[in-house]
This record gives sequence, structure tokens and C-alpha cells, in this order.
Amino acid sequence: MNCRHCAQPLEHVFLDLGFAPPSNAYLTAEDLHSPETWYPLKLYVCAHCWLVQTEDYARADDLFRPDYAYFSSTSTTWLEHARRYVEAMRERLALGPDSFVIEVAANDGYLLRHVMAAGIPCLGIEPTAGTAAAAEQLGIPMLREFFGEALAKQLAAQGRQADLIIGNNVYAHVPDINDFTRGLKVALKRRGTVTLEFPHLMRLIEHTQFDTVYHEHFSYLSLHTASRILTAVGLRAFDVQELPTHGGSLRVFACHAEDARATAATVGALLAEESRRGLQRLDTYAGFQARADRIKDDLLEFLIQQKKAGKKVAAYGAAAKGNTLLNYAGVKPDLLPFVCDAAPSKQGKFLPGSHVPVLPPDVLREQRPDYVLILPWNIAPEIRQQNAHLTATGTRFVTAVPELRIT
Repeated sequence: MNCRHCAQPLEHVFLDLGFAPPSNAYLTAEDLHSPETWYPLKLYVCAHCWLVQTEDYARADDLFRPDYAYFSSTSTTWLEHARRYVEAMRERLALGPDSFVIEVAANDGYLLRHVMAAGIPCLGIEPTAGTAAAAEQLGIPMLREFFGEALAKQLAAQGRQADLIIGNNVYAHVPDINDFTRGLKVALKRRGTVTLEFPHLMRLIEHTQFDTVYHEHFSYLSLHTASRILTAVGLRAFDVQELPTHGGSLRVFACHAEDARATAATVGALLAEESRRGLQRLDTYAGFQARADRIKDDLLEFLIQQKKAGKKVAAYGAAAKGNTLLNYAGVKPDLLPFVCDAAPSKQGKFLPGSHVPVLPPDVLREQRPDYVLILPWNIAPEIRQQNAHLTATGTRFVTAVPELRIT
């Protein structure tokens, strides 16, 4: 396999999680009687451009299916993040009724609802039918397609270039990152702005966030590599913000290379920090596998101990990262009988691979487990607050990443 960005041969394995099904391929009861497709889940690091990437096996249309079960609006934390973002962009970019905003991977309209409410014309691009339909019910104009250079050329020919293109948690999800980035260039007005949010590779390494590795994430990005990819198509990263979302993310601001806006000092400062942390040295990536294995082993040991002690353990949050963790650890319903999730699209289904049933949150009130394993640790405070009533009867909350913690 060659690097998805620079086409250099990939020789250095960063992480090998064996085989796993797509993390958002939730199963119905009928599906349990049919074969399940598992793909190799392995990361390589390119020693030329330092893009960390999955091995090529799964196709995007196999992963982002019409019944894609992730609805962004389920998380109140994420809804508030989107609202604050829109408010900040309105002020920073002076967006108004004469502006045009495009969001790529608009999901269920979790963000564009705030753009619409502000009276700013917008368009959502979303290939998964279920989430796009939810956005359309809010009155948001949607295109049910994958974004790339070809679609961008169609939009540009229709006079629909954007003042702001939003790519929140999509840049890591595209199999052809060069084509996607060329599309950003084509669809952007001469003085327009692109913002891209994605989990920061530096934080993934620092906090051993190996469960954020799954097939839908084709790329794992540093500012160094993202800037390089943008530069290759004639765009320029002119500002960057570090965010707490998803365990540590970046919001990169980009414009056309010839744009008069100066590059903020934040860009150079973060590039320097990445260099100090060794993100352009192979030895930085060594040893990560052993750290991931320790987390996996600790979780498995905890679950086995509780089973032997006769304790009840449940999980909360049927998240993709949780599926990576459970499948790598080999956890099945004998150790984790059920997981609760607030998303109706997941309730009544089963987690891919582990086949743990997904139930509504009210089941926790009935069952009163001794422990609740929070799988989406990035929103653990929100989940603990929503289920604070459980602590009154002795339930304790557990997270496994970056280390086993019981509260």
C-alpha cells in the first residue's frame, strides 16, 4: 500500500488491532443469523509526510450506508459545541443574509440548524440517507452525495461557491483526502474560509486513544500533515485552535494561498510543539501498541473479576470507539450483558462484533448495575450527570481510556 497523500510506500505499522467489523454497522436481530464482515484494522505511519492511515480494505460506501446510525444531535454537549461555533463564525467572518455556507458531512442538521436560525443561506452535503432526511425535516437544503472535486465543480458552475465551508469530523473520514481537499479549493469563494475539525494525532498518542481507531477513520492527522495536504492544492492554514472535543481536536482555518490574511502565530507555535513531541520521528510511534494492549488487558481483567464476584456491569454509549475497544478485547454479552444509548436509531439493535444488545437508558433505572462502563469517554461528564440518580444506590462509573478509572 502507498500513502494516500504522497504515494510513498508504507512500511511502518503504528497499530495493529487485528480484525473488526465496521464500527457503525449495528445489527438487527435478523442480522445475527447471517455472516458478519470483518476487515483488518491496522494503522501505518508514512515516514515521508507523516500521515497516519488505515490499511486499505473497506470502501466508503460500505461504511457510510443509508442506515448509518450516528446522529450528531443525540449529544447535548455536541449540540452546544455547534451552537457556539456558529456564533463565533458569524462574528469573526461577518456572515449574514448575503453569505453562503456549506457544511460537508452535515449529518442530521445538528449545526446548520443554527445557521438557518441566523438567516444565513446554507447547504448541507451528507451521503447517509437517514441523517440527511432528519436534516431535511428541519428545512435544511441537503445534497445526498459524497463530497469531492467533481461535486465541487458542479456547485461552482451553479454559482454556489461558499463564504464558509465547514468540515467538522469529516476530514479524517474521507478515503481520498487529496480529492476531498481539491474539492474544498474549488467550492471556496476567493475570500472564503474553510474550517476543519478533527481529532489531533498528538493527543491520540499522548493519551493512548487507540479506541478512536476504526475503519470510518481513514486518516489520523497532525497540523503538520494537514497543512501539507492543504498547501498541495493551493490552500493555506492561516489559524488553528485547540479544542477539548473528542479527547483533543484541532480546528484549522484555511483560505486560498494568495489570500491577504496573515498566518497567525498559533500555527507556527503548534507546528513547533508537534516537532518537539516527535511527530516527525518514527521512534515516537514505537511502543504505542504495548500501551493499547495494557488498556485492553486491564478492562478485560476488570470485567472478569466482576463476573466472578457476581457483580452486574452494564455500559453506556453505543459509540464507535466503544466497538473498537470491546472487539479488540474480545468482550461478549457474558461479560457485558447490555449497553444503553439515547439514540433511537441504535436502540433494539446489537453492537457489531460483540453482539451486545443496545437498550434505552431507562433500563439502567430498572437494573441498577453495580458498575456502568462509559464507552464514549469524551462525553463522560455529560453521561454521569444524566445518570446521577444511579449513584444514590451505589452504582459506580468506569472509563477504560487512557487507563481504568472507577468513580
